[in-house]
Amino acid sequence: MSISYKLENFEGPLDLLLHLIEKNKVSIYDIPIVMITEQYLDYVSHMEAENLDVVSEFLVMAATLIDIKSRMLLPVQEDEDGGEEDPRAELVARLLEYKMYKQMAVQLQEMEQDAEKHFYKAPTVPKEVAGYEPPVDLDALLDGLTLAKLQNIFASVMKRQDDRVDPIRSRFGEIKKESVSLEKKIGSVLDYARQKRRFSFRQMLTNQADKVEVVVTFLAILELMRMGRIRLTQAALFDDMDIEAVDTEGGLEGLDLDGLEDFEK
Repeated sequence: MSISYKLENFEGPLDLLLHLIEKNKVSIYDIPIVMITEQYLDYVSHMEAENLDVVSEFLVMAATLIDIKSRMLLPVQEDEDGGEEDPRAELVARLLEYKMYKQMAVQLQEMEQDAEKHFYKAPTVPKEVAGYEPPVDLDALLDGLTLAKLQNIFASVMKRQDDRVDPIRSRFGEIKKESVSLEKKIGSVLDYARQKRRFSFRQMLTNQADKVEVVVTFLAILELMRMGRIRLTQAALFDDMDIEAVDTEGGLEGLDLDGLEDFEK
């Protein structure tokens, strides 16, 4: 007699074995392995090979059942304790564990279905009432507070504040920006020109300390050219320019230095 089953009715080989055991009304602890194996193999033979992963699981179980069936036909072997070793013991343990989880899944599903029948009312408490906070009872808040406890609290707070201070970086001083006076730079450039009489424009800028000094020196040279105190000459295009002092004596008298700004560096 051939028995046909639908694959979608079973979630795996253990599910099929439980179905066969319940259908034949046999004990899970004493499985008639010959009968169950024949029915299981009949099911596997009627399976449609649509999903190879699922089919392979059923084939592995079929091989396990055949192995148990063959060991049942051999002479009984004793285990380490001197008792008879049952080839079905491992399969029974797997079936019991699977049955336990299957029943738990059914119970959870029933609980979910029962929960869907419940309706909950959204809270309608006004915002003013929901956000109400009772006034603070100062007597209860300061109960047991003494000057000694206040001193300890203050000391702990101050200690945490001191711990935040880096003992090395806290000694660093503050670096302040120094302003570069264009008026002073004009005077220094003019003095330099009077001493050297003739010098290189590029060398003059190269000797400055930083970019701000270079810019201020360049502006000072332009101002002195505008005032007619120095003269720039260039032998060829892109060559270095030579600076020459027009007047070789005197101070800053006669220079119009009003409105000159200081530059910070």
